[in-house]
Amino acid sequence: MSVHPLPHTTNGVEPHLDDDVEVLAADRAENVAASQRRVRHITGIEPSRTFDHQKIAQAVRLLFEAIGEDPDRPGIADTPARVAREYDEIFAGLLVDPADVLSVTFDEAYDEIVMMRDIEFHSMCEHHLVPFTGHAHVAYLPNANGQVTGLSKLARLVDVCAKRPGLQERMTAMIADALERALEPRGVMVVVEARHFCMEMRGIRKPGAQTVTSTVRGKFRDDPKTRAEAMMLLKG
Repeated sequence: MSVHPLPHTTNGVEPHLDDDVEVLAADRAENVAASQRRVRHITGIEPSRTFDHQKIAQAVRLLFEAIGEDPDRPGIADTPARVAREYDEIFAGLLVDPADVLSVTFDEAYDEIVMMRDIEFHSMCEHHLVPFTGHAHVAYLPNANGQVTGLSKLARLVDVCAKRPGLQERMTAMIADALERALEPRGVMVVVEARHFCMEMRGIRKPGAQTVTSTVRGKFRDDPKTRAEAMMLLKG
């Protein structure tokens, strides 16, 4: 006859497995809430989802093992979890719609160029997962109703479009796309200047080289005078 062992008890008290499950669920919920807070702080928008921190941490641990590091040694034992939390910040743009940044507009009957220059950004090259960093210049010609958005929203839009693995060319077009969708302006101009560490730290190794990309639409593209005015403002 088989004998089934009794559940292990401590001081005559049976363990409460349900309590353990509840604690784990509470921890997960707090981690999700903390992740959402980090994304909201960066983007100003409620994220549509969260990253899988467990998978990120596992991947970083495997990376250490692949290069011959001991993932449990002091100094890097907590790095996988730190990287998982860090991705909430540097890849926050993946979790929101860039156009939502521009949800607030003001009826100002303004019909001249609005431009913000030298918006600093930091992004990540999707080909090598190393940074590219620089400045964006964003201009738009308000729509027929003269609606404008808050100036801080332009800077935040650049941040949201930058905080993802990507390419400078795509980022430039993404900023323009969001402006067109949210504001329906008569014209959009976006110019991005950046240094790419994938060609400074490795490969061709050309420190200081600047890459410039632009997207020009609407009246900025079709009207030479409007385009010339914008270029003059861009150059200061």
